[in-house]
Amino acid sequence: MKRRTFLGVAAAAAARKPAIRAVALDALTVFDLRPISVIAEELFPGRGAELSNLWRTRQFEYTWLRTLAGAYADFLSVTDDALVFAARALKLDLTGEHRRRLMDGWFRLRPWPDAPAALKELKAAGVRLAFLSNFTIAMLAASVRTSGLPDVFEPHLSTDLVRAFKPDPRAYRMAVDRLKLHREEIAFVAFAGWDAAGAKAFGFPTFWINRMNLPAEELGSAPDATGADLHDVVRFVTAP
Repeated sequence: MKRRTFLGVAAAAAARKPAIRAVALDALTVFDLRPISVIAEELFPGRGAELSNLWRTRQFEYTWLRTLAGAYADFLSVTDDALVFAARALKLDLTGEHRRRLMDGWFRLRPWPDAPAALKELKAAGVRLAFLSNFTIAMLAASVRTSGLPDVFEPHLSTDLVRAFKPDPRAYRMAVDRLKLHREEIAFVAFAGWDAAGAKAFGFPTFWINRMNLPAEELGSAPDATGADLHDVVRFVTAP
């Protein structure tokens, strides 16, 4: 082989991206949280959206604060604590029954309409699939059952395994350690912009499903691609 030809082949090989062999997904890229907001509105007419928004904001603030403080509590506990805070802050009468119904919603999540077909397409293409989520393993398992998605995912990668919530690098490293792959071979699919930034900073090829049509976070790390649903992820992962 001529030297010029060899150098050209070598340069092309160096530029070629490693094949994506697995996809790690945040739970909310698959599961639709909107029914929980519907429950909130049923329980607190005219205040459900306000409660849901504050609850979600405080929920993730608590995960970050607990990780920084080294005071880990699982996501179910954090979610319950955030609900109590949000109701008190809004001066809503959160009865035991209200609290039970809202928390039970996290175990009865259904998939986004695009999720089942797209996940099965990835699976058929030989791509390994796993959740990498703040959710507890019990929360993930329950929603997999209610979503009718058995035998799709590898063992769930809950942050409980490392006792650090995303975007701590320890959380993302679970996929490398458990899947036994290089980070360049694992595509991470994020629901939240901050999670996409964290995964990209860790070194994953990163796709942000921007279902809420939000602006990108100003965190100095942008995802490799953005799309509307999991069908866009299929194209991202399987593109030559």
